[in-house]
Amino acid sequence: MRYILLPIVLLVLSPAVCRPAEPRDEPTTRPAADFSNTWLLHLPGIGGEMGVDRDLRAGLKAGGWGGPITIYDWTENDPGLNALLAHARNRREATKVADMIAEKLRKDPNLTIDITSHSGGTGIAVWALEQLPEGMQVQTVMLLASALSPDYDLTKALKHVRGKMYVFYSENDTLVLGAGTKMFGTIDGKKTMAAGLIGFKEPPDADKDQYAKLDQRPWVKDWMAFANAGSHIGCMSPSFAAHVLEPVLASNLTDHSVASAGHEKN
Repeated sequence: MRYILLPIVLLVLSPAVCRPAEPRDEPTTRPAADFSNTWLLHLPGIGGEMGVDRDLRAGLKAGGWGGPITIYDWTENDPGLNALLAHARNRREATKVADMIAEKLRKDPNLTIDITSHSGGTGIAVWALEQLPEGMQVQTVMLLASALSPDYDLTKALKHVRGKMYVFYSENDTLVLGAGTKMFGTIDGKKTMAAGLIGFKEPPDADKDQYAKLDQRPWVKDWMAFANAGSHIGCMSPSFAAHVLEPVLASNLTDHSVASAGHEKN
């Protein structure tokens, strides 16, 4: 049965599929942001670090992001369906990411940390946030084309987000996050449509105060101008990263001083 989904796997692993030409216009100018004490961590999808992840990084830089960006490949050189189905290993990788974040904040409690993540990497991001020590927070999180199940409770993760958690999803992502996740499962192991297709649904017992930090943004046709036609990798285009994602990240940069073992502000 795995061979039936070969086109889906090829779509996920090929950075060149369905990518329109990049617009040549430059991002709108804006007042300079302070990147002097920031760190952005990007978590790729089940394909591991690929061209689309480097495209995202290049787009953020072109859009004006002036801080360091680290791409962390959590697949352990075992990408594709193996990475999707390695549930225990993925949880261990999330623990590594949490430890990485915690160590940076222990060394510098004033460091502003942002996270971008794509597809299966959104699961690693959410699970890492859940494991951070009490009171320790990152600033902004982006879940792009999330392969988590729509009813996943984000409450624990949101407690470790100071600003906003943005969810970019698309009704056009039917091949990978519709047919694909229904057959092989979401990153959290449910055979259903993924949140990257229809968005997250707030569970009845979720913390509403924490969910106020969730900002969900469905795909719109205007984004085609930025080489994002709503496919699984559309949100990773350099132009979309420069014109849409980077301004959102930059607008959420704030000065803060939070002790690593302190209390939550939210």
